[in-house]
Amino acid sequence: MLSTVLIYKALIALGVFAVSLVIAMYSTYGERKIAAFIQDRVGPDRAGPWGILQPLADGGKMFLKEELIPGIANKWLFILGPSISMFVANISSVVIPWARPMVMEDGSTFHFQVSDINIGVLYVFGVVSIGVYGIMIGGWASNNKYSLLGTLRASSQMISYELAMGLSLVALIMTTGSLSLNDIVEKQDADFCNFVYQPLGFLIFIICAFAECNRAPFDLPESESELVGGYHTEFTSMKLGFYLFAEYINMFASSALMATLYFGGYHFPFENELIPSLGENGVRILGFVLLMGKIIFFIFLFMWVRWTIPRFRYDQLMNLGWKSLLPLSILNLVLTGIIMAFTEGWLKF
Repeated sequence: MLSTVLIYKALIALGVFAVSLVIAMYSTYGERKIAAFIQDRVGPDRAGPWGILQPLADGGKMFLKEELIPGIANKWLFILGPSISMFVANISSVVIPWARPMVMEDGSTFHFQVSDINIGVLYVFGVVSIGVYGIMIGGWASNNKYSLLGTLRASSQMISYELAMGLSLVALIMTTGSLSLNDIVEKQDADFCNFVYQPLGFLIFIICAFAECNRAPFDLPESESELVGGYHTEFTSMKLGFYLFAEYINMFASSALMATLYFGGYHFPFENELIPSLGENGVRILGFVLLMGKIIFFIFLFMWVRWTIPRFRYDQLMNLGWKSLLPLSILNLVLTGIIMAFTEGWLKF
């Protein structure tokens, strides 16, 4: 029985890993197409119809590139850095509930979640905090001044914005009364989604998510115009590919987390009214499809902002994190506590 459960969990984890990789691959294609549209260009259109095979061509190119390790680099840490970034990116989404459990014809239950732990929010934050080590180790091990500067920028940026992000989620946890992502999603059923109760918290969270993913206008750790390539300047072949894939997988995981925490996850309006016509399992499948639609919308938002807003100066980046977002997150936390105190302890106000 235990071996069956382990095999089942391993298959779910493998499925999430495969989906994450495919979405990361085609996010690169989507970003190039969106950038082309914004800049009035065509974008990739040679590899396959409409260029849809371009991610496969890019992946093949990464595998076939020459593998180089600088002679002055620390070899083992040079390999460990991108490995940590890729590993952490892939395990960050294992606690996200993708749909309600589906009851099969034989009475068994199929869970669309790798692991349901009662401290899911803390797990996500713990994993995200480890991710910065992949960048720090890789940049430091390169023994390159540009990489070291990118590493210093990345570590200070990610640590700074984690504070405001964490405090914005504390206010959300106060209103939901649970650290479990399953409980947070279920409390949004037959009620307003958490965005209605925490609009300021969501705004702080999404800005911090941009910074945590090192996406423009927060791409100071790798800014090509200043640092060549930043922390991954010396990396080639699939070690560079790991860093690039990790960025897109983190973007996917952040989008899934925002959809789960603030926009109802797999819930949608009038889902109970559709049960007689679609059946319970049909509604659950539709909920999964709509959750993926929410995730794709947030990924599009990441890309739209990247090709619209110019990069911050470093002092502007740090001022925004410490002088604006952190005070706003504390204010949101205090206001949440005051409103809850005057509404007779409601978990939602």
